[in-house]
Amino acid sequence: MSNEKLQLTALSPGDLATLFIRTLRQPVTEEQVRTVAESGRLLSENDTINLLEYTAYLAGQVNYGNPR
Repeated sequence: MSNEKLQLTALSPGDLATLFIRTLRQPVTEEQVRTVAESGRLLSENDTINLLEYTAYLAGQVNYGNPR
């Protein structure tokens, strides 16, 4: 991940993993990000991921079966 401004609607799986590592201070691999993105059909044609859609997908998975 370079020092350029991030485009949150088009992150590569590697950049998203790096972003998670830096913010969560937990090990996250590109393969883990890609697996989640593939299971949620979140990868775009140019192999990028929208962070907002990725987050919404994860939230849905956590809350599946637990309506509020």
